[in-house]
Amino acid sequence: MDGTKRSNIKIGQLVNIVLKKDQRTGELTEGIVKRILTKAPHHPHGIKVMLDDGQVGRVKEIIDIDEDEDFEF
Repeated sequence: MDGTKRSNIKIGQLVNIVLKKDQRTGELTEGIVKRILTKAPHHPHGIKVMLDDGQVGRVKEIIDIDEDEDFEF
């Protein structure tokens, strides 16, 4: 799903984000959305979110748990 549209992102969803410090490398960090920080309905670089562990970054991928058979809570 598209991480540039705010309407696609829900609290409690599993996502991959890029942290500010990782913007040059594009390294992704996986986590659960705790808060949606971007107020605009769309952002070209991804909607900014806070993960449940407090890390903040822009959503690059929304992970569909049904497709990820190895995922465990």
